[in-house]
Amino acid sequence: MTDIDDDELDAFIKEDFSRPEKEEGLTAAEERIIAGFEDIQRFHAEHGRLPQAGTNRDIFERIYAVRLNALRQSAQCRAVLAEYDTQHWLTNVAPAAENPATMSDNELLAQLQDIIADDDLTTLKHVRSPEERQAAEYIANREPCANFAEYAPRFASVRQELQAGIRQARPFKKESGIRLQIEAGDYFILGGQIAYIAEAGEPFKDSNGAPNARLRVIFDNATESPMLSRSLQRALYKDETGRRITARKDGAQLFGDRLATDDIESGTIYVLRSLSPEPQIRALQQTLHKIGVTGGKVETRIANAENDATFLLAAVEIVAEYQLANINRTKLEKLLHQFFASAQIDITINDRFGRPVQPKEWFAVPLAVIDEAVRRIQDGSITDYRYNPKTARLELVLPG
Repeated sequence: MTDIDDDELDAFIKEDFSRPEKEEGLTAAEERIIAGFEDIQRFHAEHGRLPQAGTNRDIFERIYAVRLNALRQSAQCRAVLAEYDTQHWLTNVAPAAENPATMSDNELLAQLQDIIADDDLTTLKHVRSPEERQAAEYIANREPCANFAEYAPRFASVRQELQAGIRQARPFKKESGIRLQIEAGDYFILGGQIAYIAEAGEPFKDSNGAPNARLRVIFDNATESPMLSRSLQRALYKDETGRRITARKDGAQLFGDRLATDDIESGTIYVLRSLSPEPQIRALQQTLHKIGVTGGKVETRIANAENDATFLLAAVEIVAEYQLANINRTKLEKLLHQFFASAQIDITINDRFGRPVQPKEWFAVPLAVIDEAVRRIQDGSITDYRYNPKTARLELVLPG
């Protein structure tokens, strides 16, 4: 994926944390701080470990790693999140030098905004130039997005499409005389957050005669900001890890019976049925399927199935194949497995050496449902659905 920095530090502050002078509830800034830390907690709950930085890590894990590092560096944030930090991830650092209760929201956000990570997402530095401060002022102007529920599915879809390689996050190349084009419907990564251009007003000329436009920019932490396109351009150029998220590749390029001459063949999604004589397998034979992705021939992949615990030590039958092009096989396979995780079977068999093995790629899902899921990945609507193992159907997820 791409290098991502964290300016999402504008996503953390806490509740009242025993501040007698602030009893009216959470401010917008505090809600963003808490939400940012809860993202890290959810990552730990899902993966059993804290997020880590590194070029081999997923884009969002790297964002969370930078965020956690920055929280540890901020005495104010540690104090703010003390009640939420039940795992004590933030406590092995020096005590807070100043009581956040005496600071205004703008002062605290300004401190957080000064923390920007470098290319490898590990070294923190302070932003000092007037130009950089001006480019970052939009953060202070953010406010909660009242109708964020309408946009949340968009962000979820973009995240999954980035992880599956359907979209890409590309760095900017600043060339003399060429300005970044920003239009309604575009997605960017700015300061570690996904930004969606929900609205773009009529173009006009600024005082220097340069083209400009008023934008409504919505961020994936449920905030929004009115911005000028020139201001957003400057912010993206100043952020060394700012990225444009490409448009979703056309589904016909990802799946199909034929490849265009300029397509890159990426492999095949395969669906297998087990021919095992074992009673526990035979009882599920009509709905039990192995879902995988391979870069070679499926026949070669299954040639030694009888001796491979991955295939339940039995012959298998190919029941479906979907050709891929221009897509990351590993990430697509992970997406499919996550989507059907609720239907993954829990079975233990002994391999040919007598050692217990738990195959992970077998799911109790009807073939027709797998086919529908693949089609919805193809047209980009998969994030609007979930699999219900009780009804054995895909169900539309209603926003809110």
